Amino acid sequence: MKENEISPRFYVLLSLPAVMLFLAVLLDRPGNIVRGLEAIVLHSNVLLVDYIAVGGIGAALVNSALLTLANIYILWRLKIEPTGPIIAAVLTIAGFALMGKNIVNIWPIYLGGYIYTRYKGTPFKSVILIMMFATTLSPLVTELFLNKSLGFAAPLVALLGGALVGFIMTPLSAHMLRVHDGYNLYNIGFTGGLLGGVLMAIKRGFGIETRGQLILSSQYDVPLKLMMLLFSLLFLILGFHMNRKSFRGYRRVLALNGRIVTDFVQLEGFGISLVNMGVMGLLGLGTVALAGSPVNGPVVAGILTVMGFAAFGKHPLNSLPVIAGVFLGELLIFRNVNPTILAITALFGTTLAPVAGSFGPLVGVVAGLLHMFVVLNVGYLHGGINLYNNGFSGGIVAAILVPILRAFEREVR
Repeated sequence: MKENEISPRFYVLLSLPAVMLFLAVLLDRPGNIVRGLEAIVLHSNVLLVDYIAVGGIGAALVNSALLTLANIYILWRLKIEPTGPIIAAVLTIAGFALMGKNIVNIWPIYLGGYIYTRYKGTPFKSVILIMMFATTLSPLVTELFLNKSLGFAAPLVALLGGALVGFIMTPLSAHMLRVHDGYNLYNIGFTGGLLGGVLMAIKRGFGIETRGQLILSSQYDVPLKLMMLLFSLLFLILGFHMNRKSFRGYRRVLALNGRIVTDFVQLEGFGISLVNMGVMGLLGLGTVALAGSPVNGPVVAGILTVMGFAAFGKHPLNSLPVIAGVFLGELLIFRNVNPTILAITALFGTTLAPVAGSFGPLVGVVAGLLHMFVVLNVGYLHGGINLYNNGFSGGIVAAILVPILRAFEREVR
């Protein structure tokens, strides 16, 4: 590839913000979009907030498109070719830009990562992947910025708080990976949950409490559903053509357990990884329909994250058992969970797909069931400032379940 030339993989990723910008203009007016972006930036992002309900459909989609474009540009400037984990990070950014990450609150974290690389004498490209995921704690930046008790110092404290997160996230995440041994795909979510818990404990020690929230939209179910169907079919068709108009290699993808690090792009190719992303997008839409939830900001975030990690560990065979376990918990025990909460728990719960891929589908169902119990109760620890609450829960479940499994059962793969 020539200097400054954009690879086909970037063009595929660019299709996301392109479609979002088109829909934003189609569904909303420019004036509403500008006012909506301001509302999004100045609104608390503590779980669970749907930017569509806060700023409107146009502003939410533009926020997602701008963040996605900015991160793609950074990757291109750093000459980083999109592989499995990079694709997972980009789609996760795109999704969570509809429910917590915005055009202001992620940058202090990136600054902290940059300062860390200057301190260690390493290139920024070595930590950019971690920084993209580390924006799971971007609500902390917003909470500090909006804290009236800090007065004029609030912007500076928010900047320093976010930079601190970015600075320490790289060494922390490397250590936390050993806790669950790669069986929780959202490792930064696990790290962010623990770090967020410590930060919240400090805030509570000073008498500052953060209240959870549940702000959801439902009026744009049809256009968002069509958007996700379009992305799923687009990736499926593009992958088929890029894979020499075949599904060759997909059986090998389905045979992989998905444990970190399982990069489908590196192992089996970009084309067949796109096919898997398309299939997982359709599976995600089916999961949402089964939960009876409208497609809103958090649901789109869940589907896009599933699609992103379909290049980095998830496929139908290791994801479906976990999804089944979540629904089993709702059917037998909970029975009254909000449909959107149920949908995103099932979607994000596939962070435990490597457990099913390594120990079999029955264990995957058990993992999903345990995840349902844990995820509904751990949010208080970090006060909702960790957007990847399911990653935190998944890390806890994997850290407890996997050693027990290893003591009594051999891995099936």
